[in-house]
Amino acid sequence: MPSFRALVCLLVLLSPAARAATRIHAAPVPAVMRDSFFAVAVNRRVVDVAHAASKYDYVSFDTSGPVEISITAAEPDFWAHGVDIEPWRLGIRPRRNGATIRFRLNEPAKLAISRPGDFLSGARMLFLFAGAPPARPPSGSNVTVIAAGIHRENLNPKSGDTLYMEPGSYVFGSLNLWNVHDVKVLGRGTIVYDGPQNPHTDEGWMQKSDWHCIGANQARNVEIDGLTCIVRSRTWSIQMKDSTGFTYNDLRVIAGSEANANQDGMDWLGGGDTVVRDAFIRSSDDDFAMQGNWDGYSQAAMLRPGADVNNIVVENSELSTSISNIVRINWPQKVFNSRGFTLRNSDILHAGIGACGQTFALLGMWGADGARGHHSDISLENLTLDHWYSLAQIHQQEPAVRNVAFRNLWALDQPPLAESLIQGDVRETRIDNVKYGQAQVTSLAQIPMVVHGGAAPPQIGAGPRLHAQFTVMPKAVVQGKRVTFTAAAVPGAPYTWFFGDGTRGHGRQVQHRYRDSLGTELDGHDGAGRFRVLLHVTGKDGREDWAGQGIVVVSGWRHAMPPPAHLDPGLDWRIYGGGWSELPSFTSIAPALTGTSTGLEASAQGLKRWATDWVGVLRVPADGGYAFSLMDRDGASIAIDGVEVARTGRAFAQVCGSPGNAMRFARGAIGLRAGLHRIRVTALNTMSGGAPRLLWEGPGIPLEQVPAAAFAREGGQ
Repeated sequence: MPSFRALVCLLVLLSPAARAATRIHAAPVPAVMRDSFFAVAVNRRVVDVAHAASKYDYVSFDTSGPVEISITAAEPDFWAHGVDIEPWRLGIRPRRNGATIRFRLNEPAKLAISRPGDFLSGARMLFLFAGAPPARPPSGSNVTVIAAGIHRENLNPKSGDTLYMEPGSYVFGSLNLWNVHDVKVLGRGTIVYDGPQNPHTDEGWMQKSDWHCIGANQARNVEIDGLTCIVRSRTWSIQMKDSTGFTYNDLRVIAGSEANANQDGMDWLGGGDTVVRDAFIRSSDDDFAMQGNWDGYSQAAMLRPGADVNNIVVENSELSTSISNIVRINWPQKVFNSRGFTLRNSDILHAGIGACGQTFALLGMWGADGARGHHSDISLENLTLDHWYSLAQIHQQEPAVRNVAFRNLWALDQPPLAESLIQGDVRETRIDNVKYGQAQVTSLAQIPMVVHGGAAPPQIGAGPRLHAQFTVMPKAVVQGKRVTFTAAAVPGAPYTWFFGDGTRGHGRQVQHRYRDSLGTELDGHDGAGRFRVLLHVTGKDGREDWAGQGIVVVSGWRHAMPPPAHLDPGLDWRIYGGGWSELPSFTSIAPALTGTSTGLEASAQGLKRWATDWVGVLRVPADGGYAFSLMDRDGASIAIDGVEVARTGRAFAQVCGSPGNAMRFARGAIGLRAGLHRIRVTALNTMSGGAPRLLWEGPGIPLEQVPAAAFAREGGQ
């Protein structure tokens, strides 16, 4: 895989001659693995689509040059409400024609393709791996070639063995690395693991043969290149116990189970000295987890001291999980030490939502209930964040967490959904150049983060001298009209712009016209769509920075209402008693309570389950496109002038006994003339309590919570 920097994909028009010059190789997928929901063509050549796990499909091919990709869904309206192609930093926006989308790549990439907001367990997702051709098979008496086709067996190499898996080879079984050393597994093969684990209980932690896609015990000096792991059962995908000296290159892991839990990507139970490069991991639990041991859930097993875990580097990778953390270190009651974990130059496509005793995060460290150990030298750097939940949850009772660094983290388009927490014996934490869109974090309140229980507040750096930032003029962007983007001066640095419509530009100041108002994810409606504009700058020393901002392009306007005779501050609300799983219409339901509030708050006065309906008017300060972001746990929607702008997805229950539901996020755009517009926000309270959060962004307004002063209600004289 090219470096993280080289992977900034350029979208190029492909002539017939260019298509002909590009060599493509896609190994046939056996019938038992083939799926027909998506039909995929690369440079007009049909390639097989394989079923992975859950509702996940994938396609894999090697290419020597630029390619045009088309994807046709079996359902005619599958893409009707939008398309989300990640990582977002690539700036890919497809063209849509009915059930078919098309886009272009000019170099290798690993992509996650879905509908906007549909990436949790049960989502229909397509993963696309466009790679460089693999190396030729090695020769020698210790080399075993696994031919293309189906093999129903477990792989048990001996010390010194090399396995070469030909492209198109599918092994239904496990790769077991037990008490071996100097083993290589090369090529471009696939292991499909579908074991006997009970889907309703946690048995995936067990250390025994034939229990994981890759299982290692007291192994050392192992190299694994080009392998795809498909995991369909409730088990940890790759487990290494007391094993060292592992190198993974071009690894692809797709794990999905009915239970959506206990299906980690990669686990260390003691050991370490591991390098993971150019990986794609989609799990149904922690992507990476470090423990000293794991021998069950009994008190004796949990308290048994484990071996240290040291020196792990993950880089140039694409990481995704439907639940839990991207990185987790430690667990309540566990006793072990760890030192030296680095995650860098990678993309966080989907970070899990919700909680399992501890809220999920980019980094979760849970040293509670008597856990003991010293954990130090943890670095997360040069990461772009797409869908994510919280930055960090660090809890250590004894003796210590030391030297944790968050450096150059760029949340390109979504704010944090949950509060971060640091508590206990935690020192030497540093935050350098963490950005949400264009705003650099300069205070803990911006993260937001709570520090207590004796922890030292993180040091927040002043930020890099190389700083990406830009302005947009005019502030109200209209379809077909010229827009000027101007970057802050960065001496000697090139500027690369991604306009959100699949095109790009160069230079400190650039001009652009948007030809439609559908938005980056093709989810715009009612004459307005939000485009994700990204700026990337690089210095002569190789350092870089990103800035992102959403702009709403308008082709149709909602005009302001005539001013009423009298306005009072706040909103009117009505509360309806009931335990709905979806938002009701309220047309034939009598409210149990009514009242007024300054914003989105109301008193249910003892009701256990209810829905709230807030109505009023919104003061819009200027003509322009506005985006409204909604956060809620049980389900909420917002409508402006009778048009539904955003609705959160179905409630998603937290796990491990954590009460309530996870926070859900939804966003929509609308073109509004200055003045008063009717607003309606509806929310359920079935499990979680609390009111929804409503944010907006628009002409001259950065992403922020809608202030109470913007709300009004029609009152009497």
